Amino acid sequence: MSPEQDQPVLQLPVAKRMLVLVTVVVASASFNAATFSVAAVLPQVQGALSATQDEVSWAVTFYILATAVCMPMTGWLVGRYGRGNVQFVALAGFTAATAMCGLSQSLESLVLWRLVQGAFGAPLLPLGQSVLLDVFPRRQHGVVISIFGTTNTIGPIIGPVFAGYLAETVGWRWGFFMIVPVALGATIAARFALPEEARNRSLSLDWVGFLSLSIAIAAGQFALSRGQRLDWFESTEIIIWVAMAALALYVFIVHSATANRPYLSPRLLFDRNYVIGIFLISIFGMLNFTPMVLLPPLMQNQLGFPDGLIGTVVSWRGAGVMMGSFMSIFAQRLDPRVGMVTGFGLQIISGFWLMHLSLDAPLMPLCANAWLQGMAVGLIWTPIVTTAFSTLDHTLRAEGIAVMHLMRSIGSSFFISISVTQVLRTTSANYSRMVEGVTPYNKTMSLPDSMGGWTMETTGGIARLAKEINRQAAMIGYMNAFVMYTVASMIAIPLVLMLGGSRKRGTG
Repeated sequence: MSPEQDQPVLQLPVAKRMLVLVTVVVASASFNAATFSVAAVLPQVQGALSATQDEVSWAVTFYILATAVCMPMTGWLVGRYGRGNVQFVALAGFTAATAMCGLSQSLESLVLWRLVQGAFGAPLLPLGQSVLLDVFPRRQHGVVISIFGTTNTIGPIIGPVFAGYLAETVGWRWGFFMIVPVALGATIAARFALPEEARNRSLSLDWVGFLSLSIAIAAGQFALSRGQRLDWFESTEIIIWVAMAALALYVFIVHSATANRPYLSPRLLFDRNYVIGIFLISIFGMLNFTPMVLLPPLMQNQLGFPDGLIGTVVSWRGAGVMMGSFMSIFAQRLDPRVGMVTGFGLQIISGFWLMHLSLDAPLMPLCANAWLQGMAVGLIWTPIVTTAFSTLDHTLRAEGIAVMHLMRSIGSSFFISISVTQVLRTTSANYSRMVEGVTPYNKTMSLPDSMGGWTMETTGGIARLAKEINRQAAMIGYMNAFVMYTVASMIAIPLVLMLGGSRKRGTG
């Protein structure tokens, strides 16, 4: 490689390069901590804000959606306002929104600030990676991207542990407050890290495409999130949300097919590997975040674990991601489909394991299961991206990355809503069936061997019996949700086998 080829795009002194690296690393760690740490405080948030399980899950789903919708705007923002300005404003807005999440007094305000947090945080990861590639010479790209990738797994490991113990000792708000000083430090550093760049003020954004896609996703998410509570299409509100989502999606598709420079190019759909990769990344999104929403309330309400241990289980997942990512480096020497099949196979094993949890499950099997899930995530991600982009024209790469993150986030948020709905519906149905047998006319209920420590002789005894029945009915609901998780993992295997081989070419 010639010295000219090795020169970075942005010529900066070594000290300033290190400042850029530290800024990007801290910013990405803060963003990932905000993404994963909330899982450890969800049970406390539910109790403190008097929310139901489906309502408290909005704090996760709408954050993911805001990130997904706003991430494709990163290229336009950078071209129009410059990398340094975008990074500074994104970090400042993310930091302020994180603080406001901790100060929220109602579920509505928490969800609103989580939306803002996700929107401002969306550019941090793609912008950070592109900045590192432009600031450091090509011979150092492997090292800095490895550092960047490692820090992306540190947040999911450390964040939930601290969030869980802080929630248990001083309250759930500190799960957000703990991120603020770190993000604030990155914000201050970002103000001085990157130099001013030439900006194209005339660069336009396809607002019709952006707004129609945003409305379609948001309306669809509202319908899924509120459907169970409002009895689905028996509710006029749900009908309105679905109609709005369908109309907005129609506008987006027609506009994308006819516009000269659409928000997302339809040419992406002409590459087979990329299209299959989109389906796989959607399933990957379904499997990635759903356990982090289902397991915390299951562990606290059904299994009786404190908040600190819930954070520990989530952190084991982060450790598994780090191990899986490390193993994927060596797996790249093999066919990428091997890594994907192995990863989805681990997800199937994890799902079967979760399907057979009992109400007296100990801590370590849950930690081991979370670690297995993380291993699968680490093994799957890299080969999916490698294969999906192996035959895609390089001119579509930036849009392709944005669409891939978008579909992953949509898969995550929609599947979380469907899984939570499944838990609530099954809990209600099984509770109704189980209480039919709790009657003085049931002779079995009068046998000491059958009743154990339960009694129907007092009001308190009936209340405790009802609580236990609800606990067992809810456990059945969680088992059904884990069945869906396992089936989704199985569906991915045939899709992986449909992928073609990588085509080595100059534009790949």
